[in-house]
This record gives sequence, structure tokens and C-alpha cells, in this order.
Amino acid sequence: MVGRVRAVLAAVTVAVTMGSAAPAQTALPPAVNGVTTIAPMLATVTPAVVNIAVTQRAPQVDNPLLRDPFFRRFFNIPDQPQGRPRNSAGSGVIVDAARGYVITNHHVVANGQDITVTLKDRRQFKARLVGSDSATDIAVLKIDARNLTALSWGDSDRLQVGDFVVAIGNPFGLGQTVTSGIVSALGRSGLRVEGYEDFIQTDASINPGNSGGALVSFGGELVGINTAIIGPAGGSVGIGFAVPVSIVRAVMDQIIEYGEVRRGRLGVALQDLTPDLAESLNMTGDEGALIAAVEQGSPAERAGVRSGDVVVAVDGRPIRSATDLRNRVGLIRAGSPVNLEVLRGGGRRSLTVRTAR
Repeated sequence: MVGRVRAVLAAVTVAVTMGSAAPAQTALPPAVNGVTTIAPMLATVTPAVVNIAVTQRAPQVDNPLLRDPFFRRFFNIPDQPQGRPRNSAGSGVIVDAARGYVITNHHVVANGQDITVTLKDRRQFKARLVGSDSATDIAVLKIDARNLTALSWGDSDRLQVGDFVVAIGNPFGLGQTVTSGIVSALGRSGLRVEGYEDFIQTDASINPGNSGGALVSFGGELVGINTAIIGPAGGSVGIGFAVPVSIVRAVMDQIIEYGEVRRGRLGVALQDLTPDLAESLNMTGDEGALIAAVEQGSPAERAGVRSGDVVVAVDGRPIRSATDLRNRVGLIRAGSPVNLEVLRGGGRRSLTVRTAR
């Protein structure tokens, strides 16, 4: 009898062990070169992701009467104290080790008086804000430090839904944390009223404090800057967003050179190409941006762009929608030539437009 009980217990133990191991095996990405861990890759890239601490002056309630010294004296109101400083935490990514450039979000460092960057090896440096761009939520910092590690740039235009990615940052001020997931969607927009939006959506956990951190491919390349989440309680529910590096690099280069982003302009009104519009234009598919109107005397008019043209590519890259075209052109330096591929009258034309500011 004892032997039979032991045999049953052994069988149960084997079954439980196998049952607990199976989900873990299915959760691992089997297509990443047959490797079941990304620890070596993370050991290489995590030193490039930093924690950012920002000190901000708290805003005061601005009442005109309280600024009047006679009013304060009459009612025996003391002078207004200075607002107490507020501390906030975020993340950043070293992208140029030689020059000490760090990328983060505009909203992480906005109105910051003091910015401190902490490396993975716990070294701390005061950072200088080189410039920021609220429309793309990207900011560039500079630190004076040696022996830095920078992340190599990936190609966000080559991302596909289902690609494995990891998010690295400083959630809730806990310290450097890594979460993994996949690319859930591409080209997301509509998160803000204004701005240039072409977000990568991911289900890798992104929480407050992750802002400005890295979205990295399993090849160890930077493909996005984590910037926003959708969560009913301010936490992660598997819907996070990152600015693709195609936008980040264009913004960073201009901020470093000019201290701001000098956006190009075509001078056109745009409209999404709906299936009904595509059918009326004898087109197959609904990808592209319809030119609804062309401003008189604009760069587009001078280049021969007409109302009713459908832009399907910019500098050889396909255009999916009006928002996509606006993003592409808005991140090209003012005065730069742009090649537009347009559909007109059943044919394809190539037009070169020199953008204006």
C-alpha cells in the first residue's frame, strides 16, 4: 500500500512539474535564433538606459489682488511663499557616447530647473537641456561624462506587428526595469489633440516613470522611445506607445543643430483616402493621402501639385494616410527637397517640392 501511495505521489509530482513548465516554454520567443534568454543582449544595452530626476518649481495660484502690497497689508496677508519644488522621475537613452547626448520625453523635463541623470553603474551627472519639441514629445539632454554606453539605432520602418521588443526604463521610480512583449500595432495616432503622431503600440508593460525609456528590438537596437500609456488607473494594461526612431532621429538632429525643430511645409490641405474616394478615382486600395486643396503661391503649387492628386510615397517610402504624409513632411527640414509620388488620372508622377517654413 505504501509503495502504491509513493507511486501516485511521484506521478502527481511529475504532472505538476510538467504542467508548470509548459506555459513558461510557450511564453518564450522560439524564433529568436533558437535562444531562450535575452540576458546577454540586455547586459549589452541596459547601461545605455538612464534614470532621470527632475526638480520643478510648483506653480502658484496667481491672484492679482495678492500681488498688491497695499491689499496684503490691509488684510494682514503675509508675502506669498515661494512654491515648493516638486520632484519627478523618468527615463532616458544614451544615443551618442562620445558627445554625451541623451534622448528623453519633452514632458519628462518640461519646466525643469535641475535635471540629474543616473547611469546604471550609479554615477550621477547634471544634465543640460539642449532643446525639446512638444509636438513629438522628444527632448535632447547633454551630460559631460566618460565611458558611456550608447544604444545603436534600429530601423523602425522595418518593424512588423508581432516583432518581439523589450521596454527598459524606470517605472514608479523603482530603478531600471525590463519588460517584454511584441509590437501590437503600427502608425497609431489620435492620442493628443495636436502633434506629430505615428506611434508604435506594444503590450510590453509601460508604466509612469518609463517615459523617455527605450523600446529595443531583440537584436539590441533602439526602435522607439516610450512615451505614453492607456490605463484606467494610470498603470499598464498592455497598451503602451513609443515614438519610432525614424521620428526621434529627425527631431534630435535638428535640435542639436538649431536648438529647435524647423518644420517643412508644402502648403496643401489633406484628406484620408477612403474606399469611396478611391473608387471614384478608379483606384484600388485606400492607402495614400488625397490633396484636397493647394494654397496659391505655395511650394506645392510651384512644384505642380494639384487638387485631387493622391500622394502614395514620400522619398520612396509608402504613405498610408493623410496623417502619415503630415508626419513625414513635418519632420523634414525646411528648405529641403522632397520627392512626392502621386497618382493622377490613372498614372503615376514624380514631383519634387522644396519645402518652406
